[in-house]
Amino acid sequence: MFYEIRRYQAQPGRREEWVRYMEQVVVPFQASLGMDVTGSFVDEQDEDGYVWMRRFEDETQREALYAAVYDHDRWKNEIGPAVYGLLIPEKTVVTRVVPTPASPVQ
Repeated sequence: MFYEIRRYQAQPGRREEWVRYMEQVVVPFQASLGMDVTGSFVDEQDEDGYVWMRRFEDETQREALYAAVYDHDRWKNEIGPAVYGLLIPEKTVVTRVVPTPASPVQ
């Protein structure tokens, strides 16, 4: 099992709009296709920073869920374009982490 920690930079001054879109559209859409979103955070020290986490059982599941989400017509035609309009995509940082044996998220 592993987690993906995704750090995004919203367009200047648009983080609140981004959070609303994530919570009302992106997360429900991804969850409806099986994605396990485990956390959503605003950066307390960066007014445009946003972090969220997703959990995967293994690489095979991650690949299947990525295909289900990012190859979906709704993502390609509606959600994806809105996401890229609210974020600065080139500032996205994705980190894969594996919980330690005693981690509470194990």
